[in-house]
Amino acid sequence: MDNAGIDGKNVRRTAGGDPLTGPFYVDSAMPGDVLAVHIVHLTLNRDTAGSCDVISYSAMNRDLAVMTRNNRSAVTWHLDRSRMVGWPEGRSGHLSDFEVPLRPMLGGIGTASDPGPPATSTLDSGSSGGNMDFNEIGAGATVYLPVNVPGALLYLGDAHALQADGELNGTALETSMDVEFSVDLLPHKSIKTPRVETGDHIAALGFDGSVDGALRAATDGMADWLTKDYDLTPSEIGQILGVGAEYRVAEVADRNAGVVLEIRKSLLSKLHK
Repeated sequence: MDNAGIDGKNVRRTAGGDPLTGPFYVDSAMPGDVLAVHIVHLTLNRDTAGSCDVISYSAMNRDLAVMTRNNRSAVTWHLDRSRMVGWPEGRSGHLSDFEVPLRPMLGGIGTASDPGPPATSTLDSGSSGGNMDFNEIGAGATVYLPVNVPGALLYLGDAHALQADGELNGTALETSMDVEFSVDLLPHKSIKTPRVETGDHIAALGFDGSVDGALRAATDGMADWLTKDYDLTPSEIGQILGVGAEYRVAEVADRNAGVVLEIRKSLLSKLHK
């Protein structure tokens, strides 16, 4: 379903609020394990997506906030699934010929959080994943998430036909899609923060109420990855990060900001075992 609870046949299934599909119970998964969730295929299943013209307040200074104070229009986008491009319906003016290449992704993917505290909102993100809105979580990516409860209880949703870094509108091109995924269980493995692996990069995701805090969490998560999986010393980690760190702002529209630290696999391939 899309973020409003509408499926590929334009049927409303929920009241909205970023509904997720799940939970998927992963047999034999126990707290202290990690799920490796492989995104096999993401297939758009309808020809429209919803968005808007708002800019997230956390990304604006005072002048821009004043200039865009009347931006509150919903925008429907047409999705051409044969050419895999999209454009705003009724486009006119400077956008008369405007179109963008589509790149389907999942904004929401996570496991159940630690038992005890109130359940995490589907609009939120943190160490168990959730509404991460990292636009590299598309077909071919692997997402690593901690297991906090028996069976892990994996959820997926918040499908986007396309999203720029930061999700500046507070929405991306929100739509529904068919999802094919597989899961490997990595027993007795701990991670500090969600991880994503693509064909070219490894990426540690950090979340916090500020971009600064999210950046620190992402750096800590990557240092943890390099320590545990690559057996690097603190000095080696500092040297690698100094020449190889690539930071991206994944999310600024929600309660938690998201920052991603990526390192190219081609750089890590030069390390001695």
